[in-house]
Amino acid sequence: MSLTLDTQQQSARTWFEQLRDSICAEFTAIEREAGSNAAFEFIKWERTEEDGSDGGGGVRGVMKGKVFEKVGVNVSTVGGTFNPEFAASINGAEQDPRFFATGISLVAHMANPHVPAVHMNTRFLATTKRWFGGGADLNPPIPYAADTEEFHAAYRAACAPYGPEVYEKYKKWADDYFYIPHRNCHRGVGGIFYDHLEIENDTAFDRHFHFTRDIGQTFLDTYPTLVRKRMDQDFSEAEKLAQLKWRGRYAEFNLIYDRGTLFGLKTGGNIDAILMSLPPEAIWE
Repeated sequence: MSLTLDTQQQSARTWFEQLRDSICAEFTAIEREAGSNAAFEFIKWERTEEDGSDGGGGVRGVMKGKVFEKVGVNVSTVGGTFNPEFAASINGAEQDPRFFATGISLVAHMANPHVPAVHMNTRFLATTKRWFGGGADLNPPIPYAADTEEFHAAYRAACAPYGPEVYEKYKKWADDYFYIPHRNCHRGVGGIFYDHLEIENDTAFDRHFHFTRDIGQTFLDTYPTLVRKRMDQDFSEAEKLAQLKWRGRYAEFNLIYDRGTLFGLKTGGNIDAILMSLPPEAIWE
């Protein structure tokens, strides 16, 4: 990949890749604790613009183990030109369709239905404008109030230094976003979601980048604890069936409504990386 990155773009890319490394190491450690030798397989991919120029690329990381039935941790750094129709829907790209995007995206589907599935994504985009976005949300097939509260408490604390209204605003955004209209239900028990933290100057970049790093670090500090709490819990066939039904709803949301899926498909991303969020097994009833 030969994209030329400025200081802000390189700083964001470096952090996302460092966060990927830390998360993958922690998830691998959990597999070892469970007596599994599962490991991440990292596959590089490259993207080419329609005119043949370099469009960046990324690394798809996937592990299938005893605890993590399927987990994907992807990083990408891409750049190029949106097609005119898609450009009209992107912040700052209406008049100039050139873009840059770097980020990390994670989805974990767990073997034990008592362990919550999870999604986390943070990203930095640049058109004629620049902004951070992202969030994390918990998706338990069998919800536990204690787990939900622990997850939300962690993000409430992460948001607190940035203003008393931040957590409630981004929690509501997640509740509104991760909703399946045709099923009249939410995808999970929520979390936080934010977008368009716009960067007008270096001070704004530092503030929004710091917040984005806190969101990623909070995930790393919180989710493995929930996994270890539940991963050895016994489960029944009925509970496994409930998980498979729930996964069907998860897949429906990601294929119909998810912005990240659409962005990846519209910008010529790696299909396997884009669809890594889909569960390894699901049923529709």
